[in-house]
Amino acid sequence: MDILAIIDFILALVTIGFGAAGWLAPGWTMEKVGLEDTGSTMGLSEVRAASGALFVVAGIAAIWIGTPTAYAMLGFVWLGGALGRGTSLVVDGTSTRKWGFFTTEIAVGLALVGLNLGWG
Repeated sequence: MDILAIIDFILALVTIGFGAAGWLAPGWTMEKVGLEDTGSTMGLSEVRAASGALFVVAGIAAIWIGTPTAYAMLGFVWLGGALGRGTSLVVDGTSTRKWGFFTTEIAVGLALVGLNLGWG
């Protein structure tokens, strides 16, 4: 296994891990990102779906398909998160935590896209 394959696999596992937290522990995830449970189950449902199982399935799919394009697409998923987070930094205001999430999203996304589409 070459170094690129190892990096791809590790970043896919990171994606699955973060997704598993959102999917299986939405209350904990909501606390970490500053969301509140208003008594409706829709908040928990949204975290399980958009911040959870979506990332689990994307990571598993990248590993299963195993091509550079699959791993690049996983990177584009991360970059989509970075786009939304960057928008929030500009429009909604900044915080240390928000910058930390943005930095992670942009780093993982650019690594996966750049390494797999030959940008590096």
